[in-house]
Amino acid sequence: MKSSKLTIKTLTYVSVFISLILLALWLIQIQFLQLFYEKYVIDNINQVAKNIRNYEGNLDPLLEEYAYSYDMCIEYYTNNEEIDYNIKKNNCLLTNYSYEIAKYKAELINEGEDYIKLLSPKSKIKSILYAINLGNNQYIFLNTTLEDMNSATSLLKRQLIYIFLFLIFVSSFMAIFLSRRLNKPILKIISSARELGKGNFDVKFEKSNIEELDELSDVLTIAASEMHKTEELKRDLIANVSHDLKTPLTMIKAYAEKVRDLSYKDPEKREKDLNVIIDETDRLNALVNDLLDMSKIQAGASELKLEKYDLIENIHEILKRYDITIEKEGYKFELDLPDKAIIKADKSKIEQVIYNLVNNAIEHTGNDLIVKIAVKKQRDFYIISITDTGAGLTEEEKKLVWNRYYKKDKRHKRNVVGSGIGLSIVKGILDSHNCEYGIDSKLNEYTTFYFKLKKYR
Repeated sequence: MKSSKLTIKTLTYVSVFISLILLALWLIQIQFLQLFYEKYVIDNINQVAKNIRNYEGNLDPLLEEYAYSYDMCIEYYTNNEEIDYNIKKNNCLLTNYSYEIAKYKAELINEGEDYIKLLSPKSKIKSILYAINLGNNQYIFLNTTLEDMNSATSLLKRQLIYIFLFLIFVSSFMAIFLSRRLNKPILKIISSARELGKGNFDVKFEKSNIEELDELSDVLTIAASEMHKTEELKRDLIANVSHDLKTPLTMIKAYAEKVRDLSYKDPEKREKDLNVIIDETDRLNALVNDLLDMSKIQAGASELKLEKYDLIENIHEILKRYDITIEKEGYKFELDLPDKAIIKADKSKIEQVIYNLVNNAIEHTGNDLIVKIAVKKQRDFYIISITDTGAGLTEEEKKLVWNRYYKKDKRHKRNVVGSGIGLSIVKGILDSHNCEYGIDSKLNEYTTFYFKLKKYR
């Protein structure tokens, strides 16, 4: 569908709105005017009748007042006496002594009805004949005409046409004025958004004192700021990954050349050099797997394979991988684990979560080289926590560490390959399990990453 300009849309909407209002007026003023008028007259005559029935005292002055106030003619029969009020009024049926009118009067009295609508025998004008039975042979007849509203409706039709033309002119002027008033700040926002699209993240979105547009400007300004941060973090990721790829590749090449040229004749040296090549290849493999896992999580292509298993047994299996780290580099694991913790989850993915969190703790723990791992029972959950004794995190860093591009410390330790995506993978896996997770940290003391898993029942 081809888009249209704000001016045209505003003019269209205003014109439609005015047309609907005038259509409503047309229906009410023209089509239903006669109906409303008749209802108004009937309500008046009902009220007059009610007041007469409830009146105690001499009716003569009251009837005379009503006859002239409501432009009706009245006949009052009492003690075989007839008193008339305003019977010289045009088209008064009470002055018509025909058999037909007398029959209507008798029917109203005998059948206990209040009123009837009928055509005047002479002028064919609609009239209302109302009968009031006061008892003791006292009757009052009220009569009023229902004027033909055709002349009034003709006048209103012409008036509405003039009003419609006038309102269309005024609405066109207002639509153009309003659209231009709104267009100016919108065009500024569009211009700034184009700059943002070109990669200018320092662009500012001006405010216009229109609440909705100001809110849009604020959102776009925040988006620009976040995009700027993301771009910086992406550059950091590329730098981190490049470093982590380059270092093992350099080592692999150097030791491969050493085996080829020097140590190939010495079995002991050759085996030692080949082990270095294997270790560096494992580091590369771990990094590539992390990148692939992150891509799968982002694409939503990573499916869960839920199974029942003992989490404690699995944690002990994971920690066996760090025997060399403990032996050679002096790291210590402090464990606070129950005998068993049966859960139902994707074993390989939860294993990856724990592995990444342990790696993260090793990389950031303090000089005491202590990493604490605990599993606590809490009603229907197990809380798994992994704590380091490092520098801790600020509130801002707590928000950023889950970002797939963020790496707090750009200095690399050789014990763990760190590209800054491990925690992003952790977040994706825990989100897919609908787990509650978070960070507890105190500067210069500790950082604890924790998550909850439901007990298997």
